[in-house]
Amino acid sequence: MPPAHPFDDDKLREECGIFGVVGVQDAASFIALGLHALQHRGQEAGGIVTHDPQLGFNSARRFGYVRDNFTSSDIIESLPGPIGIGHVRYSTAGSKGQTAIRDVQPFFGEFAMGGAAIAHNGNITNANALRRELIERGSIFQSSSDSECIIHLMARSLQRNIPERMEDALRRVEGAFSVVAMTRTKLIGVRDPLGVRPLVLGKIGDGWCLASETCALDIIGAEFLREIEPGEMVVINADTGVESHFPFRPQPSKFCIFEHVYFSRPDSILGGRSVYETREAIGRELAKESPVEADLVCPVPDSGTPAAIGYSLESGIPYAMGIIRNQYMGRTFIEPTEQIRNMGVRLKLNVNRALIEGKRVILVDDSVVRGTTSRKIKEMILDAGAKEVHFRIASPPTAWPCFYGVDTPQREKLLAATMTEDEMTKHLAVDSLRFISLDGLYRAVGESQGRNKDCPQYCDACFSGEYPVTPADMVEQGFKMQPAAE
Repeated sequence: MPPAHPFDDDKLREECGIFGVVGVQDAASFIALGLHALQHRGQEAGGIVTHDPQLGFNSARRFGYVRDNFTSSDIIESLPGPIGIGHVRYSTAGSKGQTAIRDVQPFFGEFAMGGAAIAHNGNITNANALRRELIERGSIFQSSSDSECIIHLMARSLQRNIPERMEDALRRVEGAFSVVAMTRTKLIGVRDPLGVRPLVLGKIGDGWCLASETCALDIIGAEFLREIEPGEMVVINADTGVESHFPFRPQPSKFCIFEHVYFSRPDSILGGRSVYETREAIGRELAKESPVEADLVCPVPDSGTPAAIGYSLESGIPYAMGIIRNQYMGRTFIEPTEQIRNMGVRLKLNVNRALIEGKRVILVDDSVVRGTTSRKIKEMILDAGAKEVHFRIASPPTAWPCFYGVDTPQREKLLAATMTEDEMTKHLAVDSLRFISLDGLYRAVGESQGRNKDCPQYCDACFSGEYPVTPADMVEQGFKMQPAAE
């Protein structure tokens, strides 16, 4: 599926969303609702696998949105059983933009001790090396996804049961992974030792659920119990409850700091903190670091809104909805000419001219990636009669690609990789451009002393270039780990 329009092409793509439930009637209905709440994490495709004691394993995988595929009674009735897992996808590995249905998760495998399905959020950084080794030993891959390596490693394990085989397999894997998996009777959740990607545990009636974010628990009325710890594996049985252990060597946590900035929904809880409140704190910190005289603070909707509110509250400059988002915008429905393609941003966003005209405007956005959208939004604001345009960005400059489950452009296409802040200001032709500092971002997420340079508390590789796990496959392909533009 191609990008919806030019606006979407200038954002970092959320990685994936995963959800699982056990011990409920009609598990598929709960999974469909959970995936709907996680739709922001992947809009390309989705899938559900369930197990019924009489009918065995059943699966459905579809392209497009959850609402278009998993809301019909026919689909839900074809997925019976009290246990199941689901996945929404945006391809970060495999055939980007040319997804085949065989790449859509969850993946299923039939083992000697019974079937198992697995759904993965993240990216395996040594997948190419594992894939070569497995193929040389006789494995036959059905997809281009790095996640399929886990199934093949499980198949070759000599351990006695499926949870132990999964442990065995994941010890061979490098990179970032939050996994939900299932057998006929057990729901399994695992986070990698660094805890890069999120995973939470909830309780619903007599059943249990696992999800990428707490907002997916809210939609089904589940109680949020806790986050799965970095390096933790939970095995959940409807009758006996949750068993927890830690099969990996302990390491300092490196949760993805961009989850706080952009990926997670603002109504979710991360690390015991409201994502909305964290984003508002980012805006306050940004106002302290980069004040400017202006008449209005306007968010670039929707992800810039909480930070814009924080900037307004801290600076005392009035907040205004200077840009209105078309809530019903799907994929661009006509793209026959360059002229129509260039309307991509206007199809999604429109300037509130009555508010903007004659004003000095501060635009607050979550990030600048390629800069193409920022330029178009700036032109729209000036066309509406703004006197000045000042950009304030609620993240540090994105100067490095992510290899842990986020689709980022090649490094040379990242504006901050080749330009300083002043050069970006001239390139975007705005009156000023300022990013929050890395220390400021850390303070906003609750680290009062800022970033620990010797051992950063989060994964911030997209800003700092300091990768907590060496991206072995990419280094093999020639990726140079070198300093960004100062």
